Amino acid sequence: MSAQLSLLNQVFPTTTGEINLSEVPTEWLIVYFYPKDSTPGCTTQAVGFSCLKDQFDALNTTILGISRDSVKAHQNFTEKQNLTIDLISDKEEVLCQHFDVIKEKNMYGKKVMGIERSTFIFHNGQLVKEYRKVKAAGHAEQVLEDLKALQG
Repeated sequence: MSAQLSLLNQVFPTTTGEINLSEVPTEWLIVYFYPKDSTPGCTTQAVGFSCLKDQFDALNTTILGISRDSVKAHQNFTEKQNLTIDLISDKEEVLCQHFDVIKEKNMYGKKVMGIERSTFIFHNGQLVKEYRKVKAAGHAEQVLEDLKALQG
């Protein structure tokens, strides 16, 4: 994975339109990958980031959730859970491949390829911190604390 977002100079569909990650208007960017909309862990994580959005906003930070779900599924998830963050639909797995988050998982005894819950913090387009094999509960709070420390 490249540590620079400028290599991702393309547009992706979100719950509120389209976005180019290399042109995010804030100094800080958090992108987090999750397996599937409306599942328990993914809901915990999305609600966690949404509840803290005002605090992230105060730190000049954009938060984007990314999965392979469709924009329509993301919109339904957003409405049902009253999410305040944007979600990117990565059906073609462009971002998933770039960030190397597609991993072999064991689902009910079957091996499947799925998204490994992961989070990345960027400052002015440069990767400054990454989290792999994330546990959903308490993760948004941990990222907020780490972001504050990074901003020192």
